[in-house]
Amino acid sequence: QVQVVESGGGLVQAGGSLRLSCASSGGTVGSYAMGWFRQAPGKEREFVGAINWSGGRTNYADSVKDRFTISRDNAQNTVYLQMNSLKPEDTAVYYCAAAQSPRIPTTAREYDFWGQGTQVTVSS
Repeated sequence: QVQVVESGGGLVQAGGSLRLSCASSGGTVGSYAMGWFRQAPGKEREFVGAINWSGGRTNYADSVKDRFTISRDNAQNTVYLQMNSLKPEDTAVYYCAAAQSPRIPTTAREYDFWGQGTQVTVSS
């Protein structure tokens, strides 16, 4: 059973930066695609971005492209979400998820294991 734990959330002013971490354990997590999703109050969970098993390919939602960067360190079983130029509309609970897929899944239903989420709040 793969376990996924997010950390690094917090309160930041608009224009600031945060780096979220996602530590995973159990199973061969180095072979999993890893994704980040977010859910704001009253809204559905949405795709933020994802990275393939090797870290060689990424995919981002248009709303975060050129501001957010996903990377992974398979030796440490950790995935990172670097968030720059944060906006108030980025405020949400951010979730990390793992998918047993050679692709880069972009929908929540394609992911097999989820973390509990970490709150990111961007003040204006």
